[in-house]
Amino acid sequence: MRVSKLFGKTLRFDPGEAELESHRLMLRAGLIYQAAAGIYSYLPLAWRSLRKIEQIIREEIDAAGGQEVRLSVLQPRELWEQSGRYEEYGPAMFRLQDRRDRSLVMAPTHEELLTTIVSANVNSYRDLPLIVYQIQTKFRDEPRPRGGLLRVREFDMKDAYSFDADEEGLDRSYQAMVGAYKRIYERCGLPAIMVDADSGAIGGKDSQEFILLADSGEDTIVLCPSCGYAANAEKAVFRKPPAEIEEPAQIEEVHTPGVKTIDDLTAFLDVPASRTLKAVFYAANGEVVSVVIRGDLDVNEIKLVNALGADELRLAAPEEVRQAGFVAGSASPVGIQGTRTVADDSIDLGSNFVAGANREDHHLRNVNPHRDFRPDLIDDIAMAKEGHDCAKCGSPLETRRGIEVGHVFKLGTRYSEALGARFPDADGRQRHVIMGCYGIGVGRLMAAAVEHSHDEAGMILAAPIAPYHVSLICVNVERRDVSEAAEKLYSELADHGVEVLYDDRDESAGVKFNDADLLGLPLRLVVSPRNLKRNAVEVRRRIDSETEMVPLDSAAARVRELLR
Repeated sequence: MRVSKLFGKTLRFDPGEAELESHRLMLRAGLIYQAAAGIYSYLPLAWRSLRKIEQIIREEIDAAGGQEVRLSVLQPRELWEQSGRYEEYGPAMFRLQDRRDRSLVMAPTHEELLTTIVSANVNSYRDLPLIVYQIQTKFRDEPRPRGGLLRVREFDMKDAYSFDADEEGLDRSYQAMVGAYKRIYERCGLPAIMVDADSGAIGGKDSQEFILLADSGEDTIVLCPSCGYAANAEKAVFRKPPAEIEEPAQIEEVHTPGVKTIDDLTAFLDVPASRTLKAVFYAANGEVVSVVIRGDLDVNEIKLVNALGADELRLAAPEEVRQAGFVAGSASPVGIQGTRTVADDSIDLGSNFVAGANREDHHLRNVNPHRDFRPDLIDDIAMAKEGHDCAKCGSPLETRRGIEVGHVFKLGTRYSEALGARFPDADGRQRHVIMGCYGIGVGRLMAAAVEHSHDEAGMILAAPIAPYHVSLICVNVERRDVSEAAEKLYSELADHGVEVLYDDRDESAGVKFNDADLLGLPLRLVVSPRNLKRNAVEVRRRIDSETEMVPLDSAAARVRELLR
């Protein structure tokens, strides 16, 4: 491709709306065009990269036994009501009416439809196992689209689904897909790691994410450098430090003027935070819930949602807290009736705690759970943080930021039960199909690759996913001998199967070099009058600062060698 004919222009200045480096660089390089918040069009360079990523995905999923399909985006509302997710998905789902006033949705994911199709086509255990996948556009009305292609409302995604007769079959399918994912990331040049994760709206019993560590990532990842434990902060577990266990003492009320926070309380009474109980109030599905956790820990709202089985969760408004009988800043479940109390299991790692007295400017000493209040539910609802001890080996945990580039789930029978996907086993008994789900955002993967590998000059793209392999630059294109040498090399590279972006514009060398660095193709070749005197071409890898001079007649062979 000649740059003079390429659709899409590079920008000399950073776009003001760009938040992350990948967003800034992809806009500057003319890869994407923003139509509205979270809605982008792919221009030729981006589309070439995306097709390469798609091809890598297809090859690896096919090798794992997958069969590609294409499912409809528009789906009847009733299908989602049958699974119970029509209301559960909330405002993230685009909903519409057709001209006959039928309710439809624009699918954010395809478990419902594909389960229904499998139900119609699987007539026996002999029809299983199956792995079916598609690469298709999906729609989610993100409340805060940001970061270019990293969080959008319209996006391309590979979603695969496995269907098995038993749990052992699901384990095999799951591991086959995990292996395929690892090979996909390796071929794309991305060092993604697998971490434990929450299943979210998809559901299921087990779930792992593939994360590309990056300071700009939205996810917090908890890592153990000693044993390799890794989990999203939403899911991470840790060893909670025990506090001293004493004989329960008599409750004592103390005056604590102006004390509203745990930090204030520990300073005022000279007690460690681990000897206090913190009360936090939430509205879960419209019900005010009192949450109690040891004062040195914080509530993990995802764990809390899962413990409650809630569809909606938010912090309770001050008026809701007052109506429930609590005094903010001096609150605890002691003496309160009629409000559901959920406690973190850390309350059993200590005794004689300091807690709120539910009276302005007063607290209670020597509060003991189970004696002075009885939680309705005790579970692990604490947030793991840097420095906490690993639950597996006891070593200090570390936290990093990361970008999710894939997610795999063991769904079990959640959807097959709801949608009636059953099959007769070898003994003729009707059983529900056991499912897995596996997703990769294609555009997100491309943006993550840029986020992972760039410098001040521009992107640095791995050869398998770069739109072209080589930036060929002709300096002084108006000189016939130079342009003829560049044209000849352009043809030779193409004959050797090398994908070349040939900058044949009548622009200065500086403009061409800057654009080449911005686009980040793996190799840059320069044909210039000075190089031509030496019958050579200048070759530089994008990741290197040094250049080498290669004879013109062996340049194509050297390029192929470097690309390998």
